[in-house]
Amino acid sequence: MARRAWVAATLVAALVSTGCTQVVSGAGRSERPDVTKVAGLDITTGESGAKPGVADADLQVEGGDGGEMDRLAINTLADVEEYWAEQLPARFNKEFQPVKRLVSYDSNGEGVEICRTNTAGVANAFYCSLDDSIAWDRGELLPMLDDAFGPMSVVTVLAHEMGHAIQYKLGEIGGINQATPSIIKEQQADCYAGNFFRWVAEGKSKHFRISTGPGLNQVLATMFFIRDAAGTSAEKQGAHGSAFDRVAAFQFGFAGDPTRCAQIDEAEIKARITQQKFDSQDQDKGLGKGNLKVDDQKSLDLLEESLQKAFNQSGATPPSLTDSASDCPDVSETSPASYCPATNSISIDLPDLVKIGTPPKRGQKGGIGDFAAFAEVASRYALSIQKATGYELEGPAAGLRTACLTGAWAGATNQNGVRLRLSSGDLDEAVAELLADKSLIAADVNGTVVPSGFARVEAFRDGFYQGSGLCTRKYSG
Repeated sequence: MARRAWVAATLVAALVSTGCTQVVSGAGRSERPDVTKVAGLDITTGESGAKPGVADADLQVEGGDGGEMDRLAINTLADVEEYWAEQLPARFNKEFQPVKRLVSYDSNGEGVEICRTNTAGVANAFYCSLDDSIAWDRGELLPMLDDAFGPMSVVTVLAHEMGHAIQYKLGEIGGINQATPSIIKEQQADCYAGNFFRWVAEGKSKHFRISTGPGLNQVLATMFFIRDAAGTSAEKQGAHGSAFDRVAAFQFGFAGDPTRCAQIDEAEIKARITQQKFDSQDQDKGLGKGNLKVDDQKSLDLLEESLQKAFNQSGATPPSLTDSASDCPDVSETSPASYCPATNSISIDLPDLVKIGTPPKRGQKGGIGDFAAFAEVASRYALSIQKATGYELEGPAAGLRTACLTGAWAGATNQNGVRLRLSSGDLDEAVAELLADKSLIAADVNGTVVPSGFARVEAFRDGFYQGSGLCTRKYSG
C-alpha cells in the first residue's frame, strides 16, 4: 500500500504551533557532538543544491513534462538508486533492484490513477508497494517545497520515499512486515534519508552537494514543517512523528549506516517517541491549542518557577528577571533575552519575545509558539547555572552546554508539582527555534551560536532525556 508522507495541507497546518501544558516521556542516547564536526565530518559553509555543469540523469518517467521539478526529481532518484545499489549488497547482502515505475503528475491538472488513488488535488509524494512505484506532484508540492526551503527539501522528500521502497525490498531482513505500525516505517524512512545525505555530504553524489553547516541545518529545520500536526498520536495509522522525533531519526541515519535504521523497532519507538495527543489540561488562550501568552505576567511567573525547580539542586542563586533593559559592562546584549553575569540578571525584550511566542495563523507568517519563546529565556537562565558552577560563558562549549541545559529544563517539566508543562508540539517549537540562525538556545553569553545545527539538536536532546548532570560532564570544554 502507499506510504503518503508529504501532503501539502500538512505543510500549511504545521504553521499553527502549540504550547506548554502537558508532559512527554522517554529515554534517549546520544554520542557527544563535536562543535567542529558534524557526525565526524568537517563543518562546511559552501553551496547546497544541484552541482553545476552535470548532465541530467536519464530515467524513464511516466507523465513527466520535462520541467525543472521533474528534472530535480529524476536526478534525485538516480543518485538515491546509485547509493542503494552500493549499500544493499554491502550492508544486507542483497542485490538492489531499481523501483519499477516512476510517475510524475500535476495535482492541479486532470487526475490519473496511481496506487488505487486519483491524483486530482492530491499534492503528495509517495511510494506504492502494489506496483513498486514512486510518484510525485510536480504541480504544487515540489514547487512549494523548493520555494520555501530550497531544492534539498525536495531531495529529502524523495530520499524518504525511496526509504520506503528499501523497506519493501528488504522485508523481514529490515524488520518490516505488513503489521508493522506506520510510525516505525516512517522513522526508518527518515533514517534511510539521513544515510543518503551523509553520502551526499561526503561528496559522492553525482548531481547534488550539501554543506554540513547551513545546508544541513536547513534540511533539519525543514522537518518542523513536514511533521505530523500537533496532537496527532504516534499510534495513529499513517503517523510519521513530531519534528523532534523525525530529526532524531534523520540524525541516526546521518551518523550511522543503514543497519542502524533497520534496528528502529517498536521497543525503540516506545522509549524515545515524544509525539502525543492533547489532553484536557492543554490550555487555549486564543493563540492556538496549548499556547500561553508569553507577555502575560502569570506565564512569566510560571516560567521562572519552572526554571528554579529544574535547577534547584545546583545550589546556584537564581538570577533576577526583568523586562527592562540594563547596561552590562562585560558582555554583548542579546535578544529576546540577555544575561548579565555581573549582576546575575536576565533582561527580557517583551516585544521580541512576543514575536517568537505568538504562533502564526493558518497560511500566514508569524512566530513559532510559546515554548520557543520560553526556551530562549531558559537558555539565558542556563548561563547563570554555568557561571555559578565555574564554567566559561563564552565559546562553542558554552553554547552546547546551554543547549543541553535548556533541554534539561524542558525535560524537568515532566516532574510532579511543575505547573508549566509540555504540550503536544512544544518540542517541535524547540527544533524550529533551535535551528534558527540567531537562536540563543545554543548560543554563548554574547549570542554566538554553535554553527552546527546537528550538534545543537544533539545537545538539547541529551539534556532533555538525561538531565543537567550530563550537560556539565559531557560538555565541560
